[in-house]
Amino acid sequence: MYKIVFLLFLVLFFGGCFGEPKPSAPKSNEKVFEEEDAYILFALRAEQIKDYQSASELFDKLYRKSGKKEYLYRSLGNDLAARKNQEVIKKINDLTKDEQNDLKLIRLKIVAFIGDGEFENARVLGISLVEKSKEVNDYLLVSEVYVKQKKYNTALKYLESAYVKDYNEKILDKISIILYVNLHRKKDAIALLETHIRMNGCSKQICGRLIGFYSNENNIDGILSTYLRMYKLNKNAEISQKIIEIYMYKKDYVKLMMFLQDSGSDDDLLLQMYIDSKNYKKAFEMAEKLYVASGDIKYLGQSAMFEYESSKDKNDAQMHKRVVDKLKKVVHNEKISLYLNYLGYLLIDHSIDVKAGMVYVKEALEMDENSAFYLDSLAWGYYRLGECEKALQIITKVRKLDGGDDPEVIKHLEAIQKCKMKKNRG
Repeated sequence: MYKIVFLLFLVLFFGGCFGEPKPSAPKSNEKVFEEEDAYILFALRAEQIKDYQSASELFDKLYRKSGKKEYLYRSLGNDLAARKNQEVIKKINDLTKDEQNDLKLIRLKIVAFIGDGEFENARVLGISLVEKSKEVNDYLLVSEVYVKQKKYNTALKYLESAYVKDYNEKILDKISIILYVNLHRKKDAIALLETHIRMNGCSKQICGRLIGFYSNENNIDGILSTYLRMYKLNKNAEISQKIIEIYMYKKDYVKLMMFLQDSGSDDDLLLQMYIDSKNYKKAFEMAEKLYVASGDIKYLGQSAMFEYESSKDKNDAQMHKRVVDKLKKVVHNEKISLYLNYLGYLLIDHSIDVKAGMVYVKEALEMDENSAFYLDSLAWGYYRLGECEKALQIITKVRKLDGGDDPEVIKHLEAIQKCKMKKNRG
Protein backbone atom coordinates (compact mmCIF):
# COMPACT_ATOMS: atom_id res chain seq x y z
CA MET A 1 0.00 0.00 0.00
CA TYR A 2 2.86 2.35 0.92
CA LYS A 3 4.53 1.75 -2.43
CA ILE A 4 1.35 2.57 -4.38
CA VAL A 5 0.82 5.79 -2.44
CA PHE A 6 4.50 6.66 -2.84
CA LEU A 7 4.44 6.23 -6.63
CA LEU A 8 1.10 8.01 -6.95
CA PHE A 9 2.56 10.98 -5.09
CA LEU A 10 5.50 11.10 -7.50
CA VAL A 11 3.26 10.93 -10.55
CA LEU A 12 1.05 13.73 -9.25
CA PHE A 13 3.96 15.86 -8.11
CA PHE A 14 6.21 15.42 -11.13
CA GLY A 15 3.68 14.39 -13.79
CA GLY A 16 4.39 15.63 -17.28
CA CYS A 17 8.02 16.43 -16.57
CA PHE A 18 9.47 13.87 -18.95
CA GLY A 19 10.43 14.44 -22.51
CA GLU A 20 12.76 12.72 -24.92
CA PRO A 21 16.28 11.94 -23.70
CA LYS A 22 19.00 14.27 -24.83
CA PRO A 23 21.00 13.03 -27.81
CA SER A 24 24.43 13.61 -26.21
CA ALA A 25 25.31 12.04 -22.87
CA PRO A 26 25.71 14.77 -20.25
CA LYS A 27 28.34 14.76 -17.51
CA SER A 28 27.29 12.97 -14.34
CA ASN A 29 27.69 16.10 -12.24
CA GLU A 30 25.57 18.24 -14.55
CA LYS A 31 21.95 18.86 -13.59
CA VAL A 32 19.85 18.21 -16.69
CA PHE A 33 16.34 19.06 -15.47
CA GLU A 34 14.91 20.96 -12.52
CA GLU A 35 13.46 18.07 -10.55
CA GLU A 36 16.49 15.76 -10.96
CA ASP A 37 17.76 16.13 -7.38
CA ALA A 38 14.33 15.44 -5.93
CA TYR A 39 13.96 12.29 -8.01
CA ILE A 40 17.36 11.08 -6.82
CA LEU A 41 16.34 11.57 -3.19
CA PHE A 42 13.11 9.62 -3.68
CA ALA A 43 14.95 6.84 -5.54
CA LEU A 44 17.60 6.53 -2.85
CA ARG A 45 14.92 6.47 -0.17
CA ALA A 46 13.16 3.65 -2.01
CA GLU A 47 16.45 1.71 -2.06
CA GLN A 48 16.93 2.36 1.64
CA ILE A 49 13.57 0.83 2.52
CA LYS A 50 14.24 -2.01 0.03
CA ASP A 51 11.43 -0.99 -2.28
CA TYR A 52 13.53 -2.05 -5.24
CA GLN A 53 10.74 -1.91 -7.82
CA SER A 54 9.99 1.74 -7.07
CA ALA A 55 13.70 2.53 -7.01
CA SER A 56 14.14 0.86 -10.41
CA GLU A 57 11.23 2.81 -11.92
CA LEU A 58 12.52 6.10 -10.57
CA PHE A 59 16.08 5.56 -11.80
CA ASP A 60 14.68 4.45 -15.16
CA LYS A 61 12.76 7.74 -15.41
CA LEU A 62 15.88 9.62 -14.45
CA TYR A 63 17.75 7.84 -17.24
CA ARG A 64 15.09 8.54 -19.85
CA LYS A 65 14.90 12.19 -18.87
CA SER A 66 18.64 12.87 -18.48
CA GLY A 67 20.33 10.29 -20.68
CA LYS A 68 22.84 9.57 -17.90
CA LYS A 69 24.01 5.98 -18.05
CA GLU A 70 24.61 5.72 -14.28
CA TYR A 71 20.82 5.94 -13.76
CA LEU A 72 20.31 3.02 -16.15
CA TYR A 73 22.86 0.92 -14.27
CA ARG A 74 21.19 1.79 -10.98
CA SER A 75 17.75 0.92 -12.34
CA LEU A 76 18.92 -2.48 -13.54
CA GLY A 77 20.76 -3.08 -10.28
CA ASN A 78 17.51 -2.58 -8.40
CA ASP A 79 15.78 -5.00 -10.77
CA LEU A 80 18.42 -7.58 -9.84
CA ALA A 81 17.85 -6.87 -6.16
CA ALA A 82 14.13 -7.48 -6.77
CA ARG A 83 15.07 -10.76 -8.52
CA LYS A 84 13.57 -9.59 -11.81
CA ASN A 85 16.32 -11.23 -13.82
CA GLN A 86 14.34 -11.72 -17.00
CA GLU A 87 13.32 -8.07 -16.95
CA VAL A 88 16.99 -7.07 -16.78
CA ILE A 89 17.83 -9.34 -19.73
CA LYS A 90 14.91 -7.97 -21.77
CA LYS A 91 15.74 -4.33 -21.01
CA ILE A 92 19.35 -4.81 -22.09
CA ASN A 93 18.32 -6.75 -25.21
CA ASP A 94 15.98 -3.89 -26.16
CA LEU A 95 18.86 -1.42 -26.21
CA THR A 96 20.79 -0.61 -29.36
CA LYS A 97 23.69 -2.81 -30.41
CA ASP A 98 26.23 -0.17 -29.40
CA GLU A 99 24.64 0.16 -25.97
CA GLN A 100 24.67 -3.60 -25.52
CA ASN A 101 28.48 -3.52 -25.87
CA ASP A 102 28.70 -1.45 -22.70
CA LEU A 103 30.80 -3.60 -20.33
CA LYS A 104 28.77 -2.63 -17.26
CA LEU A 105 25.57 -3.72 -18.99
CA ILE A 106 27.19 -7.01 -20.00
CA ARG A 107 28.12 -7.64 -16.37
CA LEU A 108 24.57 -6.93 -15.25
CA LYS A 109 23.24 -9.29 -17.90
CA ILE A 110 25.62 -12.07 -16.76
CA VAL A 111 24.47 -11.63 -13.17
CA ALA A 112 20.86 -11.85 -14.37
CA PHE A 113 21.63 -15.06 -16.28
CA ILE A 114 23.26 -16.55 -13.16
CA GLY A 115 20.34 -15.48 -11.01
CA ASP A 116 17.92 -17.17 -13.39
CA GLY A 117 20.00 -20.35 -13.64
CA GLU A 118 20.96 -19.76 -17.29
CA PHE A 119 24.56 -20.73 -16.64
CA GLU A 120 25.53 -21.59 -20.19
CA ASN A 121 24.36 -18.19 -21.47
CA ALA A 122 26.25 -16.59 -18.59
CA ARG A 123 29.38 -18.56 -19.42
CA VAL A 124 29.43 -17.64 -23.12
CA LEU A 125 28.79 -13.97 -22.38
CA GLY A 126 31.33 -14.02 -19.55
CA ILE A 127 34.13 -15.36 -21.76
CA SER A 128 33.55 -12.60 -24.29
CA LEU A 129 33.50 -10.05 -21.46
CA VAL A 130 36.88 -11.17 -20.11
CA GLU A 131 38.42 -11.01 -23.57
CA LYS A 132 37.32 -7.39 -23.83
CA SER A 133 37.98 -6.14 -20.29
CA LYS A 134 40.83 -8.26 -18.85
CA GLU A 135 39.57 -7.04 -15.45
CA VAL A 136 40.01 -9.06 -12.26
CA ASN A 137 36.37 -8.91 -11.19
CA ASP A 138 35.30 -10.25 -14.57
CA TYR A 139 37.56 -13.29 -14.16
CA LEU A 140 35.91 -13.86 -10.80
CA LEU A 141 32.47 -13.50 -12.35
CA VAL A 142 33.22 -16.12 -15.02
CA SER A 143 34.75 -18.48 -12.50
CA GLU A 144 31.56 -18.18 -10.48
CA VAL A 145 29.63 -19.40 -13.52
CA TYR A 146 31.89 -22.44 -13.81
CA VAL A 147 31.46 -23.11 -10.10
CA LYS A 148 27.68 -22.98 -10.55
CA GLN A 149 28.10 -25.54 -13.34
CA LYS A 150 30.30 -27.59 -10.97
CA LYS A 151 33.16 -27.38 -13.46
CA TYR A 152 35.66 -26.68 -10.69
CA ASN A 153 38.83 -27.60 -12.55
CA THR A 154 37.89 -25.28 -15.43
CA ALA A 155 37.07 -22.51 -12.97
CA LEU A 156 40.44 -23.10 -11.32
CA LYS A 157 42.40 -22.96 -14.59
CA TYR A 158 40.63 -19.77 -15.53
CA LEU A 159 41.52 -18.15 -12.23
CA GLU A 160 45.12 -19.41 -12.26
CA SER A 161 45.66 -17.84 -15.68
CA ALA A 162 44.32 -14.56 -14.34
CA TYR A 163 46.48 -14.82 -11.19
CA VAL A 164 49.66 -15.19 -13.25
CA LYS A 165 48.83 -11.90 -15.00
CA ASP A 166 47.80 -10.06 -11.86
CA TYR A 167 48.77 -11.32 -8.40
CA ASN A 168 45.44 -10.11 -7.10
CA GLU A 169 44.35 -11.35 -3.69
CA LYS A 170 40.70 -11.63 -4.73
CA ILE A 171 41.69 -14.18 -7.37
CA LEU A 172 44.05 -16.01 -5.00
CA ASP A 173 41.33 -16.20 -2.36
CA LYS A 174 38.87 -17.64 -4.88
CA ILE A 175 41.44 -20.21 -6.04
CA SER A 176 42.09 -21.32 -2.47
CA ILE A 177 38.36 -21.75 -1.79
CA ILE A 178 37.86 -23.88 -4.91
CA LEU A 179 40.90 -26.01 -4.00
CA TYR A 180 39.88 -26.44 -0.37
CA VAL A 181 36.09 -26.65 -0.55
CA ASN A 182 35.22 -27.89 -4.03
CA LEU A 183 38.19 -30.03 -5.06
CA HIS A 184 39.13 -31.13 -1.51
CA ARG A 185 42.79 -30.35 -2.22
CA LYS A 186 43.24 -28.95 1.25
CA LYS A 187 47.02 -29.20 1.47
CA ASP A 188 47.38 -27.48 -1.91
CA ALA A 189 45.08 -24.65 -0.81
CA ILE A 190 47.07 -24.07 2.38
CA ALA A 191 50.43 -24.33 0.59
CA LEU A 192 49.26 -21.80 -2.01
CA LEU A 193 48.35 -19.24 0.64
CA GLU A 194 51.52 -19.88 2.65
CA THR A 195 53.65 -19.35 -0.48
CA HIS A 196 51.86 -16.11 -1.31
CA ILE A 197 52.34 -14.82 2.25
CA ARG A 198 56.06 -15.65 2.24
CA MET A 199 56.54 -13.84 -1.05
CA ASN A 200 54.15 -10.92 -0.64
CA GLY A 201 53.52 -10.61 3.08
CA CYS A 202 50.39 -11.06 5.14
CA SER A 203 47.10 -9.28 4.49
CA LYS A 204 43.82 -9.33 6.35
CA GLN A 205 42.06 -11.19 3.52
CA ILE A 206 44.66 -13.88 2.83
CA CYS A 207 45.79 -14.48 6.41
CA GLY A 208 42.14 -14.48 7.49
CA ARG A 209 41.39 -17.19 4.93
CA LEU A 210 44.43 -19.21 6.02
CA ILE A 211 43.32 -19.01 9.66
CA GLY A 212 39.93 -20.32 8.58
CA PHE A 213 41.53 -23.32 6.86
CA TYR A 214 43.86 -24.03 9.80
CA SER A 215 40.94 -23.78 12.21
CA ASN A 216 39.02 -26.31 10.18
CA GLU A 217 42.06 -28.62 10.32
CA ASN A 218 42.47 -27.95 14.08
CA ASN A 219 46.07 -26.92 13.34
CA ILE A 220 46.85 -24.80 16.42
CA ASP A 221 50.44 -24.06 15.41
CA GLY A 222 49.28 -22.93 11.96
CA ILE A 223 46.66 -20.63 13.47
CA LEU A 224 49.21 -19.16 15.87
CA SER A 225 51.87 -18.52 13.22
CA THR A 226 49.31 -16.80 11.00
CA TYR A 227 47.99 -14.61 13.81
CA LEU A 228 51.58 -13.60 14.60
CA ARG A 229 52.01 -12.53 10.97
CA MET A 230 48.76 -10.62 11.11
CA TYR A 231 49.88 -8.88 14.29
CA LYS A 232 52.98 -7.55 12.52
CA LEU A 233 50.63 -6.09 9.91
CA ASN A 234 48.06 -4.70 12.32
CA LYS A 235 48.89 -4.48 16.01
CA ASN A 236 45.33 -4.40 17.29
CA ALA A 237 43.98 -5.71 20.58
CA GLU A 238 41.72 -8.35 19.03
CA ILE A 239 44.60 -10.13 17.27
CA SER A 240 46.91 -9.92 20.30
CA GLN A 241 44.17 -11.42 22.48
CA LYS A 242 43.88 -14.38 20.07
CA ILE A 243 47.64 -14.92 20.26
CA ILE A 244 47.57 -14.77 24.07
CA GLU A 245 44.70 -17.27 24.21
CA ILE A 246 46.56 -19.73 21.97
CA TYR A 247 49.78 -19.50 23.99
CA MET A 248 47.75 -20.05 27.17
CA TYR A 249 46.00 -23.04 25.56
CA LYS A 250 49.39 -24.50 24.56
CA LYS A 251 50.77 -23.66 28.04
CA ASP A 252 53.76 -22.12 26.29
CA TYR A 253 54.37 -19.50 28.96
CA VAL A 254 57.93 -18.71 27.89
CA LYS A 255 56.88 -17.66 24.39
CA LEU A 256 53.81 -15.92 25.78
CA MET A 257 56.03 -13.84 28.05
CA MET A 258 58.31 -13.01 25.11
CA PHE A 259 55.31 -11.94 23.02
CA LEU A 260 53.98 -9.76 25.82
CA GLN A 261 57.40 -8.16 26.32
CA ASP A 262 57.83 -7.43 22.61
CA SER A 263 54.28 -6.29 21.91
CA GLY A 264 53.34 -4.48 25.13
CA SER A 265 49.83 -5.68 24.41
CA ASP A 266 48.86 -6.75 27.94
CA ASP A 267 51.11 -5.38 30.67
CA ASP A 268 48.72 -6.53 33.39
CA LEU A 269 49.08 -10.14 32.28
CA LEU A 270 52.84 -9.72 31.91
CA LEU A 271 53.03 -8.39 35.48
CA GLN A 272 51.11 -11.44 36.72
CA MET A 273 53.47 -13.73 34.82
CA TYR A 274 56.47 -12.03 36.40
CA ILE A 275 54.87 -12.55 39.81
CA ASP A 276 54.04 -16.21 39.11
CA SER A 277 57.60 -16.89 37.93
CA LYS A 278 58.99 -15.02 40.99
CA ASN A 279 60.83 -12.56 38.76
CA TYR A 280 60.34 -9.80 41.30
CA LYS A 281 62.75 -7.34 39.71
CA LYS A 282 60.74 -7.35 36.47
CA ALA A 283 57.50 -7.30 38.48
CA PHE A 284 58.73 -4.20 40.35
CA GLU A 285 59.63 -2.41 37.10
CA MET A 286 56.31 -3.31 35.47
CA ALA A 287 54.26 -2.27 38.50
CA GLU A 288 56.11 1.08 38.52
CA LYS A 289 55.36 1.54 34.81
CA LEU A 290 51.67 0.72 35.26
CA TYR A 291 51.36 3.06 38.26
CA VAL A 292 52.94 5.97 36.36
CA ALA A 293 50.65 5.30 33.38
CA SER A 294 47.40 4.81 35.30
CA GLY A 295 47.77 6.30 38.76
CA ASP A 296 46.02 3.20 40.11
CA ILE A 297 47.02 2.78 43.75
CA LYS A 298 47.11 -1.03 43.53
CA TYR A 299 50.14 -0.79 41.23
CA LEU A 300 51.92 1.41 43.77
CA GLY A 301 51.32 -1.28 46.38
CA GLN A 302 52.72 -3.97 44.08
CA SER A 303 55.67 -1.73 43.22
CA ALA A 304 56.48 -1.42 46.95
CA MET A 305 56.20 -5.16 47.63
CA PHE A 306 58.30 -6.22 44.65
CA GLU A 307 60.93 -3.53 45.22
CA TYR A 308 61.48 -5.11 48.63
CA GLU A 309 61.30 -8.71 47.34
CA SER A 310 63.76 -7.99 44.50
CA SER A 311 66.25 -6.16 46.70
CA LYS A 312 69.56 -8.00 47.17
CA ASP A 313 70.09 -6.30 50.52
CA LYS A 314 66.93 -6.73 52.57
CA ASN A 315 68.44 -4.53 55.31
CA ASP A 316 68.99 -1.50 53.06
CA ALA A 317 67.58 1.40 55.11
CA GLN A 318 67.02 3.66 52.09
CA MET A 319 65.07 0.90 50.34
CA HIS A 320 63.02 0.41 53.52
CA LYS A 321 62.10 4.10 53.54
CA ARG A 322 60.98 4.05 49.89
CA VAL A 323 58.88 0.92 50.39
CA VAL A 324 57.33 2.12 53.66
CA ASP A 325 56.47 5.52 52.16
CA LYS A 326 54.77 3.86 49.18
CA LEU A 327 52.78 1.48 51.37
CA LYS A 328 51.69 4.25 53.72
CA LYS A 329 50.39 6.18 50.72
CA VAL A 330 48.51 3.10 49.54
CA VAL A 331 46.80 2.30 52.86
CA HIS A 332 46.04 5.97 53.43
CA ASN A 333 44.07 6.00 50.17
CA GLU A 334 42.48 2.59 50.56
CA LYS A 335 42.50 0.08 53.42
CA ILE A 336 43.61 -3.07 51.63
CA SER A 337 44.45 -5.94 54.00
CA LEU A 338 47.32 -7.27 51.87
CA TYR A 339 49.18 -3.97 51.99
CA LEU A 340 48.30 -3.27 55.63
CA ASN A 341 49.87 -6.56 56.65
CA TYR A 342 52.90 -6.15 54.37
CA LEU A 343 53.59 -2.68 55.77
CA GLY A 344 53.07 -3.89 59.32
CA TYR A 345 55.32 -6.91 58.94
CA LEU A 346 58.07 -4.81 57.35
CA LEU A 347 58.02 -2.36 60.27
CA ILE A 348 58.06 -5.29 62.74
CA ASP A 349 60.61 -7.58 61.08
CA HIS A 350 63.22 -4.86 60.62
CA SER A 351 62.43 -3.28 64.01
CA ILE A 352 61.68 0.02 62.28
CA ASP A 353 58.59 0.67 64.44
CA VAL A 354 57.21 -2.54 65.95
CA LYS A 355 54.23 -1.00 67.73
CA ALA A 356 53.12 0.94 64.64
CA GLY A 357 53.58 -2.24 62.60
CA MET A 358 51.27 -4.16 64.91
CA VAL A 359 48.58 -1.49 64.48
CA TYR A 360 48.66 -2.05 60.72
CA VAL A 361 48.59 -5.83 61.15
CA LYS A 362 45.58 -5.63 63.50
CA GLU A 363 43.75 -3.53 60.88
CA ALA A 364 44.41 -6.28 58.34
CA LEU A 365 43.08 -8.89 60.79
CA GLU A 366 39.85 -6.92 61.19
CA MET A 367 39.24 -7.67 57.51
CA ASP A 368 40.41 -11.31 57.65
CA GLU A 369 40.68 -12.59 61.21
CA ASN A 370 41.66 -16.16 60.27
CA SER A 371 44.48 -15.36 57.87
CA ALA A 372 47.50 -17.49 58.81
CA PHE A 373 49.85 -14.88 57.36
CA TYR A 374 48.33 -11.93 59.20
CA LEU A 375 48.27 -13.84 62.48
CA ASP A 376 51.89 -14.86 61.92
CA SER A 377 52.78 -11.15 61.54
CA LEU A 378 50.98 -10.38 64.81
CA ALA A 379 52.78 -13.22 66.61
CA TRP A 380 56.09 -11.92 65.25
CA GLY A 381 55.23 -8.46 66.56
CA TYR A 382 54.67 -9.80 70.07
CA TYR A 383 57.94 -11.71 69.77
CA ARG A 384 59.78 -8.49 68.84
CA LEU A 385 58.24 -6.83 71.90
CA GLY A 386 59.42 -9.71 74.07
CA GLU A 387 55.88 -10.98 74.79
CA CYS A 388 56.71 -14.58 73.97
CA GLU A 389 53.69 -16.15 75.72
CA LYS A 390 51.23 -14.19 73.57
CA ALA A 391 53.34 -14.83 70.51
CA LEU A 392 53.33 -18.60 71.17
CA GLN A 393 49.55 -18.73 71.65
CA ILE A 394 49.01 -17.02 68.29
CA ILE A 395 51.67 -18.96 66.33
CA THR A 396 50.28 -22.27 67.69
CA LYS A 397 46.88 -21.31 66.24
CA VAL A 398 48.57 -20.36 62.96
CA ARG A 399 50.08 -23.87 62.59
CA LYS A 400 46.54 -25.33 62.41
CA LEU A 401 45.41 -22.99 59.62
CA ASP A 402 45.82 -23.18 55.88
CA GLY A 403 49.29 -21.76 55.24
CA GLY A 404 50.52 -22.81 58.68
CA ASP A 405 53.19 -25.03 57.13
CA ASP A 406 54.87 -22.11 55.36
CA PRO A 407 58.67 -22.12 55.98
CA GLU A 408 58.51 -18.58 57.35
CA VAL A 409 55.84 -19.62 59.89
CA ILE A 410 57.91 -22.62 61.01
CA LYS A 411 60.99 -20.41 61.37
CA HIS A 412 58.98 -17.98 63.53
CA LEU A 413 57.56 -20.81 65.63
CA GLU A 414 61.04 -22.10 66.42
CA ALA A 415 62.27 -18.64 67.41
CA ILE A 416 59.21 -18.00 69.58
CA GLN A 417 59.55 -21.41 71.32
CA LYS A 418 63.21 -20.66 72.15
CA CYS A 419 62.14 -17.26 73.47
CA LYS A 420 59.48 -18.89 75.67
CA MET A 421 61.93 -21.46 77.00
CA LYS A 422 64.47 -18.75 77.79
CA LYS A 423 61.78 -16.73 79.60
CA ASN A 424 60.79 -19.79 81.62
CA ARG A 425 64.43 -20.46 82.60
CA GLY A 426 64.87 -16.81 83.51
